[in-house]
Amino acid sequence: MSEKVLNGKKNGMSVLCMVILAYVIGIALIVLSAISLNQAPAPLNITGLAAGILIVSLGWIFLMGLKVLKPQEALVLTLFGKYIGTLKENGFYYVNPFCVGVNPAAKTRLSQSGDVSEPASGLTAIVNGAQAANMISTDYSNKKLSLKIMTLNNSRQKINDCLGNPIEIGIAVTWRIVDTAKAVFNVDNYKEFLSLQCDSALRHVVRIYPYDVSPNVDTTGDGVADEGSLRGSSEVVALRIRDEIQSRVKEAGIEIVEARITYLAYAPEIAAVMLQRQQASAIIDARKMIVDGAVGMVEMALERLNEKDVVHLDEERKAAMVSNLLVVLCGNHDAQPVVNSGSLY
Repeated sequence: MSEKVLNGKKNGMSVLCMVILAYVIGIALIVLSAISLNQAPAPLNITGLAAGILIVSLGWIFLMGLKVLKPQEALVLTLFGKYIGTLKENGFYYVNPFCVGVNPAAKTRLSQSGDVSEPASGLTAIVNGAQAANMISTDYSNKKLSLKIMTLNNSRQKINDCLGNPIEIGIAVTWRIVDTAKAVFNVDNYKEFLSLQCDSALRHVVRIYPYDVSPNVDTTGDGVADEGSLRGSSEVVALRIRDEIQSRVKEAGIEIVEARITYLAYAPEIAAVMLQRQQASAIIDARKMIVDGAVGMVEMALERLNEKDVVHLDEERKAAMVSNLLVVLCGNHDAQPVVNSGSLY
């Protein structure tokens, strides 16, 4: 099913003026014919009265063909079940009065903080029914499709990464309709279809990456281990999620503009353990850096002492000096000096 845009239909104002003029003529015929019948009945007066009644009775049918579109709106039209075209530009249109607008997702609303909303049931529906009656009657009767860029913020999902660690992740997807015919006729409900495909694509991509950089993990599929991760390669992961969703919703006439990760964390059951692991890893890295720096400073000190010929140290005294310097440089607290006024021996 390919989209067919209807052009040259912006004559709604002319048809509206003609219908109003026809009603004026019809009412005038009824009034004048009624007055004439009271004075002198005649076939001509009866014909005028019948014509006036016919105009007033059937004139509203032409008003059904008037369609108003605002910017970034579209209306898919069918005539007796056959797709005849789509109105896409803003304006005042007149089409066949028997044409019907089609939008299977008119009663579906995508929430900004959850999945596709479902109608309430039971007592909740009774309580909320009175408050939402006007809004529902307005929104649900609208068969127009929005061509604006919209946002789908699906709820957080718990997914296992490539190492089997459960994580919670959420994404925000910006999308728009580019082919109205595919969106309406190729899928049952394009909004629900998009939401489900976003969830499926997110699960597929997240299972390829670890949460943090891990050794011997291939995330690109080239057979070589790399440093890709959900936390460190968020831009790459988001682009991959976008491409995955786009490949799934192409047949629905939807374009994925952007996909971004809005929430990323370990699942609560392992969050505390993983935090301790990260802290331990950070402490080990910091200690390695401190030790490397301390060893370098001790080497430099010994070299400078030898170059300046300040003091001659045997191997035992060098070992004692190295030990003292390492204690001072690697300790967590400031060293307490000890003054030796006598000989070392």
